[in-house]
Amino acid sequence: MTGQKTSVHRIWRALGPGLITGAADDDPSGIATYSQAGAQFGFSLLWTLFLTLPFMAAIQIISACIGWDTRKGLSSNIARVLPPAAVYPLVASLLVANTINIAADLAAMGEALRLVVGGSALAFAVLFGIVCLTAEVFIPYHRYAGYLKFLTMVLLFYVAAAFSVHIPWGEVLYATVAPKISFDRDMLLMVVAIFGTTISPYLFFWQASQEAEESRLSHRHQHARTKSSKTGAFQKISVDTWIGMVFSNTIACFIVVTTAATLHAHGITHIDTAAQAAEALRPIGGPLAFALFAAGIIGTGLLAVPVLAGSAAYAVTEVFHMRGSLELPANRAIGFYAIVAAATIGGSALLATNIDPIAMLFWTAVINGIVAVPIMIAMMLVVTNKREAARVSLPRWIKVLGWLGSGLMAVAVLLMIWSTVT
Repeated sequence: MTGQKTSVHRIWRALGPGLITGAADDDPSGIATYSQAGAQFGFSLLWTLFLTLPFMAAIQIISACIGWDTRKGLSSNIARVLPPAAVYPLVASLLVANTINIAADLAAMGEALRLVVGGSALAFAVLFGIVCLTAEVFIPYHRYAGYLKFLTMVLLFYVAAAFSVHIPWGEVLYATVAPKISFDRDMLLMVVAIFGTTISPYLFFWQASQEAEESRLSHRHQHARTKSSKTGAFQKISVDTWIGMVFSNTIACFIVVTTAATLHAHGITHIDTAAQAAEALRPIGGPLAFALFAAGIIGTGLLAVPVLAGSAAYAVTEVFHMRGSLELPANRAIGFYAIVAAATIGGSALLATNIDPIAMLFWTAVINGIVAVPIMIAMMLVVTNKREAARVSLPRWIKVLGWLGSGLMAVAVLLMIWSTVT
């Protein structure tokens, strides 16, 4: 028994940025998108989650290897192959998308807590923002990463929620392997939203920066010149990332399945927020499904908001050559933490405006899908550039998957724009 505990402990310690990144992908805005997909289209869009998995894993492995091998984040590496006129708009679009995403996530968390205990959703949302900001500023990275990794377990609530209601698993399997594809605008918009919330730009920057932190802290980079050492690092990153991405998409699948089997099956085809999905589940799936769904929203928000703010801060400080790291105290990285605070406070401030938080949740996913395309192409240029390829060691198959993923995202966005115009 002791040996088994030791093995589990070793596996848990080996998991790192890949697991956290995958879990952060299922943030409240993602939960809202998956819930709407299940409510509006039933099981018919489950195929998108299996289609995106290999491309999602590949692009995250690429970003992770860029961070590990160069000990620098994504934006500083992109700046080596692209001119400032191209880099600045990419970073600016990430900052805007992340701020809107933070606002949407905080709104969903506040609304979820209001459903459980009553009170003001806005006050709860602002309080959650303060908690996330305080944790990022005052807890060093090596401790904070452990807390984030523990929070990933909250996503298992969605597995429990699925098994608390009746699921026609035969229909689920059929919809997964026999997809229905339509060029209807609403379906294309939903596909782009699913792609955008599954392959999100902030995850690229976050994992690259976290692998760079791990590389600097572990001292393994000092011995990474040999081919065997580089292969070992790639294998470790690949296993960690694949586990994180499979975990992420599995949870997303359970969210779609749960809402399709309950809401869609009972004629509820329009869900705008994750909290609304939880509330709608109460009379159909019972109080247990409602409680699990609401708890998951709050837990994933606490995980995702720091990732969103942190990834924006890493991206901006690297472009402008400012000192920045979650491992540094606030007085040694003032600019970095100022951006973390600005993104978090900016997201909180959006909640007090007339911007509809309901629309913000879904459109955040669509914006992420659009922004992801140029950033993914820029990443692929980094790892295929002759000068940079020597710094980042990657097998050819992972690069092929990266380009295919970039093309898939681009085609989805172009089809959405085409269907909207025509």
